[in-house]
Amino acid sequence: MHFVLQSYCFLLPASGVRTRRCGKRLLSGCVGRLVLAVLALVTGAVQSHQNSTAGCITPVGALGGHRFRVVVCTDAGGTDPDDYQSLVHLFVYSDCLELEGIISSPCGSAGRKEAILKIIELYEKDYPKLRAWSNKYPTPKYLRSITKQGATVSAGLAGVGSPTEGSEWLIRCARRDTPEPLYVLVWGGLEDLAQALHDAPEILPRLRVYFIGGPNKMWSVNAYAYIMEHHPDLWMIEANSTYRGWFVGGEQTGDWGNKEFVTRYIKDRGAMGTFFESLLQGKLKMGDSPSVAWLLCGDPENPSAPGWGGQFKKIGPPAKTNFTRLTTKDDQVEIFGVVEFNIPLPFDVPTNSGFKVTFDNRVSVPVEVDNGRIRFRFAPRDPKVWSYVIECTNEPVRKFCGEFTAVLPSPDQKREPSSVYPNWWSDDPDPAFAEGHHLGAKTVSRWRKDFLGDFATRMERCRTLPQSN
Repeated sequence: MHFVLQSYCFLLPASGVRTRRCGKRLLSGCVGRLVLAVLALVTGAVQSHQNSTAGCITPVGALGGHRFRVVVCTDAGGTDPDDYQSLVHLFVYSDCLELEGIISSPCGSAGRKEAILKIIELYEKDYPKLRAWSNKYPTPKYLRSITKQGATVSAGLAGVGSPTEGSEWLIRCARRDTPEPLYVLVWGGLEDLAQALHDAPEILPRLRVYFIGGPNKMWSVNAYAYIMEHHPDLWMIEANSTYRGWFVGGEQTGDWGNKEFVTRYIKDRGAMGTFFESLLQGKLKMGDSPSVAWLLCGDPENPSAPGWGGQFKKIGPPAKTNFTRLTTKDDQVEIFGVVEFNIPLPFDVPTNSGFKVTFDNRVSVPVEVDNGRIRFRFAPRDPKVWSYVIECTNEPVRKFCGEFTAVLPSPDQKREPSSVYPNWWSDDPDPAFAEGHHLGAKTVSRWRKDFLGDFATRMERCRTLPQSN
């Protein structure tokens, strides 16, 4: 079990308690006794948890002393407040990372740079206490200087359009004169990453991408399709459902429940803790935090290895389905796969008509009309029947409806790693690692006590000062 205080790791293996040096010196004396007391308070009875942590790897990531260069692309301020929670998590660990950029990369109209600045204001209130724990915490002024606005309008089916402040900053970071790769953690849309690769393809070998897919892939499917078609050599983890293990499954009894944990260990921990508790009815979600945890504890250069951010499999041939007609619920596609429609217009519809396509009565997608055909893409995020409506905008009464069924990949379907995408990983399809229908989620949820316990000790920094020897 790993907990971090004052930039030091403490490993509690099943055989007993020992310390590992992760900073310049080990805590000792009264401070060491204080640390152990806090650990006991946070984790409860350590012995009852030893079986679940047996085999936990010694961190070779940020908690092991390695400082990774990081850019985060987030849709904070959008429809789901969990990005705010994940920003709090990121900031209390920011002394362990070389944070070089925070880009507002919204999926659609929701989420802007101002939402990130809102959390930086809270961080500024907690900064004096955090700084007392570690002088490596970045200043609020620095965080504001690296916060950039990404794409706010759709690039259409092309997936790329014009450069943004965010895409240009990403290029600038990737071009820095250092041998260290740049880890790009995508919590929102892929548009700024796609634009950066389009404008400066030479940066590709320097990037390591962890993409929280699922709903984000649904919203930015065209940028995804662009990257897959034009940059197949990109090093990328596509976590479509593995990330759900952060809040689904694992140990959730007592103080480890999503609401109980926040009440017990996050509430009243500084300005950030108070704000965190006000979100999502006081429940923990933090669905983007596995990307940060992947850097904290595990082997970031080996996505198939166990770690707090999950473990993944090399992708096989991508799941892509093409339709040249309106579909019915009998038509099946794979969940998270790219579904492309290229449908002839009915002969009595004017070729200069405008069109709007909406899935599930809520998700609007870009549309193109060319040579009497209408084209659009979608990536279903849930296994269910998805409906869609094609509306003729200059003749509102003209509507064309369809539906299809998204299904999980067959457990018997064995896919050899794709030679076209040699550096691309995604959720482990083994049913043994699934939480319900969320493939791969158990590779995260198995560490729930570890990463939440560590997070709890971090949040204590927002309300208490370290005691000197």
